[in-house]
Formats: sequence, structure tokens, C-alpha cells
Amino acid sequence: MTILSRPIRLGTRGSPLALVQARMVAERLRAAHGLGEEGIEIVPLRTTGDRVQDRPLAEIGGKALWTKELDQALHEGRIDCAVHSMKDVETIRPATLRIAAMLPRADVRDRLVGAPTLDALAAGARIGTSSPRRAAQLRHRRPDLRVMPFRGNVDTRLAKLAAGEAEATLLAAAGLIRLGRDSVGVPLAIEAMLPAPAQGAVGVECRADDAALAARLAAIDDDDTHVCVAAERALLAALGADCRAPVAALAQVTGARELTLVAQLLSEDGALTCQGVRALPRDTPGAAAALAHALLADAPPALARLFTPPR
Repeated sequence: MTILSRPIRLGTRGSPLALVQARMVAERLRAAHGLGEEGIEIVPLRTTGDRVQDRPLAEIGGKALWTKELDQALHEGRIDCAVHSMKDVETIRPATLRIAAMLPRADVRDRLVGAPTLDALAAGARIGTSSPRRAAQLRHRRPDLRVMPFRGNVDTRLAKLAAGEAEATLLAAAGLIRLGRDSVGVPLAIEAMLPAPAQGAVGVECRADDAALAARLAAIDDDDTHVCVAAERALLAALGADCRAPVAALAQVTGARELTLVAQLLSEDGALTCQGVRALPRDTPGAAAALAHALLADAPPALARLFTPPR
């Protein structure tokens, strides 16, 4: 058993799902390095995104509201690493931090809760989501539906549904499975609802100058997940997409040296869309930028103008 001078302090949001994910990371680190229970300390932190529940994130600061308190704790040395749901991590991260590991990706699909299929929803039915991507995809497929803002953790959103605030909602399958709620909702085919970039992936971030901890974290890294999520995030960076931009993307390993990346751009009202696919070298996830450029070239001008790719 490895003896440490003090436990590794693992920072996390305090939501039920975030704590489950932190415990998953802790268990893998203990197994990889022969650590006892005392070798890992989970440190819950309340983020601005958790505190502010009455407004869409895009209106109050975007995805950084999930990470800034964790970033500050890392920089101040109050925690050694932070656990993130990667789809909630802003595309451009501080150079002083690095994503050192990702756990094996879970089910990437969305689940529909409240109806057996999207087509089964009555005309004008209310469907709750605060995801710009989900809202745009729903409006594209069913422009008659009324999209209602739903924020909060899984229990909060399910409670809103039970209270009759909407007829249906969408939740990530990965979160439901990790919370032991595998029976909740109906999975939607990827072809019908392409997921958010990095959906289903859990990442662990540490200070860029902490080489010793980065090496420990590398022992639990799932390379397939890491390269696929890196490609999806490279696409976002090349698009200049922010949290308001409805973008869907999924990279999958399709060979020993190859990934296949599928991506979709949408306008907020779902009226405009553009989709593309490209094979990428596994060892060059940044090549996803080529698909971003192709999508912007092919997109209707009104859709392309929603994105601000870096010069």
C-alpha cells in the first residue's frame, strides 16, 4: 500500500451526481496506487452554477460558472485536483491547469422522460430543458413543441416534471445510470439526437506544474475517451462556439489509428442546421478543426454568423 504524507484532495461540485463521480475517481485512484480510504479526501465546493438556478447559464456567465470556484481552489492549493463533467467545462481552459485524466465514457445518449417517443408528444406539448443544443434540436424536429426552461440537478428536474411544469424533459443517460436510475426515461437514438460534445465523460484536472500528481492521474486515464473528447473540444474551439451556440458532436474510435467525428450546428430556433462527418487521425484530435471549417463553409450564412472562429 502506498503511503502518502497527506491525502490527495479531490475537489468537486456538491450535487449528488458530482459526488458520485468524485467517488468513482477516488476508487480508481485507490485501486491504481494501492491507497487506503484515508489516501483520498473528497472536498465538495458550491459553484455559482449550483447557487443560481432561476436563469439560463448563458445569461449569467456560461460554463465558467461550473468551474471558477474549483479553479480558484486549485490555484490557491486548497485542493490538488478537480473532477468535472466534461460537457460542462468551457472550451478554453487556463494554461495553468491541465486535464490529466478521463474515466471511461458512459452512455452518451439523451433520455426522454415523460413520453415513449418524441413523436408521441401531443402538438404544443411542453418539454423542459435549459440546454441550447437540446432546445434547438427539439425545435428543428418538432417546431410545434413549447420548450420550457428547466435548470437544476436530476432530482430537481424530475420534481418539476412530476409537478406538471412540463409534459416531458430530457436528461443525460450517463447521469441517470451513475445515480442508479437506469430505468428512468427512454434512450433516444444518436441519429435522432446527436449528443453534446463531451457528454458522458468525467475528467480530472490538476495544476499544470504538478508533474507528480499528473503522473498519478495518468494511471486512471482512458485513452479512447480522452482522444474522442479532445477532438470534440477541438471542434468547439475551432468554431469559436460559446455556451449559447447549439452544437452537437460525437467522436468515436473506428480503428487502431482513426476516429470518426460527427457534428451538427443549429440556430437557436432550430430552423437552420448543418451536419458533417470526418475521419481524423487518432493521434491528432486537433484535426477536428478541419470539420469545423467545412461546416462553417457549408452552413447557411445566417447560421455561420452565429460562430466566431479564431483568426
